[in-house]
Amino acid sequence: MHIHTIRQKTEEKLLRSKLKPFDFSTFSKKETRELIKTMREMMHLANGVGLAANQVGLDIQVFVAKPPEGKFYAIFNPRITKTSKETISMEEGCLSVPGVYGTVPRYEKITLEGQDQNGKKIKIKAIGMLAHVFQHETDHLHGRLYIDKAKQVRKVESSQSF
Repeated sequence: MHIHTIRQKTEEKLLRSKLKPFDFSTFSKKETRELIKTMREMMHLANGVGLAANQVGLDIQVFVAKPPEGKFYAIFNPRITKTSKETISMEEGCLSVPGVYGTVPRYEKITLEGQDQNGKKIKIKAIGMLAHVFQHETDHLHGRLYIDKAKQVRKVESSQSF
């Protein structure tokens, strides 16, 4: 498993595809735990704060996230069910779009619903950076990349990315 980038056309195709819902009946609890562990390690080694399944070549709706100074999340079949009217712009990067950063306006507050690693329904209210990360990763699961929304795109050397 490796992190897919838009530099490879075959990888970009999956990055720009809407992913299939995660079906808990096709994965054992052990396989699900291993998937989360692998994605978490890859995200950490790449200095990221989030990683979606299509970024590692999988056509399933799951992402992991751990914002700076925040807790770790593994969310399956996420949906944003509520948003604030207010937006905030933050600089974003992406492990699948190396060396490019851009300012992206996103909702300041969201409610995200989905499932945890056991298939149990979860509901998370997120504000600020966490809301940005959740929106970025949920976009990935629908085949959307932040560069399509970014304002003021710039190229830089490697740093922290979603």
